[in-house]
Amino acid sequence: MRQRPSLTSIIGALPTTVPFVGPEAQERERGRPFRARIGANESSFGPSPRVIARMKSVARDQWMYCDPDNYELKVAAAAHHGVAIENVVVGEGIDGLLGLVARMYVGPGDAVVTSLGAYPTFNFHIAGVGGRLVTVPYADDREDLDGLLAKVASEKAPLVYLSNPDNPMGSWWEASDVIRFIEALPETTMLVLDEAYGELGPASALPAIDVARPNVIRMRTFSKAYGLAGIRCGYAVAEAEVIRDFEKIRNHYGVSRMAQIAGLEAIADQDYLRSVVARVAAGRERISAIARQNDLKPLPSATNFVTIDCGRDGSFALKVMQNLLSRDVFIRKPMAPVLDRCIRVSVGLDHELDIFAEELPGALAAARGN
Repeated sequence: MRQRPSLTSIIGALPTTVPFVGPEAQERERGRPFRARIGANESSFGPSPRVIARMKSVARDQWMYCDPDNYELKVAAAAHHGVAIENVVVGEGIDGLLGLVARMYVGPGDAVVTSLGAYPTFNFHIAGVGGRLVTVPYADDREDLDGLLAKVASEKAPLVYLSNPDNPMGSWWEASDVIRFIEALPETTMLVLDEAYGELGPASALPAIDVARPNVIRMRTFSKAYGLAGIRCGYAVAEAEVIRDFEKIRNHYGVSRMAQIAGLEAIADQDYLRSVVARVAAGRERISAIARQNDLKPLPSATNFVTIDCGRDGSFALKVMQNLLSRDVFIRKPMAPVLDRCIRVSVGLDHELDIFAEELPGALAAARGN
């Protein structure tokens, strides 16, 4: 038997898993496509026509490498948030930026605090650097701010993760609550404040950006409201020295020329963004109505999805999801205890929600054994 090069001890101990099994992989396994793709929290409405036109016009230019400084996109993002260019770093979506944060602040064995059931890709990156996850259960379907603070203090954690608005429950905290949380954190603990859904929730949930604080990183993406999930582009806003630390390790050619141009045009078309936000709000109402028509409880949402309480335990909700998948309706669900009683349905196009409405009663009946 041939010998083989050894992995590092950290990587060698990791399971061969991924945070999400994509709908494409599920379609390959099933041998047929989904009729309704309403499980990945993408924007079925797509990017702005202005973005599409610009992307078409620069297709020929993709023979050139991207600008490794992401300069024009950083300028636009900085202006959009009223900060300096030195306060912005661009990366391959929030997922890519989370990987950098893990490398920057977490050593082998370090405690990292997050909510039980929160975004699993964050956990994936922490495991990849040998960090030790310490989780806090949700309270009333929201991330427990006081519980997170208590764990940060008891574990002396260098890093804590909070999403607002939240995935997978769609819940949110008001800005005043988030500010209280930030002010109560030790100065030596970095907060990753994931605002992937920030454009879709109430403005009252977003604190004013304070780039003087060296222990807060605010993250945004073009994957949700801007309709550019396939581009893989996002950015973080933070104190200037924190941004300089990102520059030490980021992949300088990781964000493609096309992604930079698409992000730039997306920020410029705020009228289209507002129209999408309105369509998403209408879609949330439609999903909620469908849930209520089937005697299920939709939870309040500040995102582009609705989490639906199926009224029983996690095993029952899993059956509901599996029965919808078998009916060619792609959705997802939380898997953590208590949260797992729910399914999660993304806002889709009208015909996709029509299919969901048609197939949900049968999926519920099958789950109940009727």
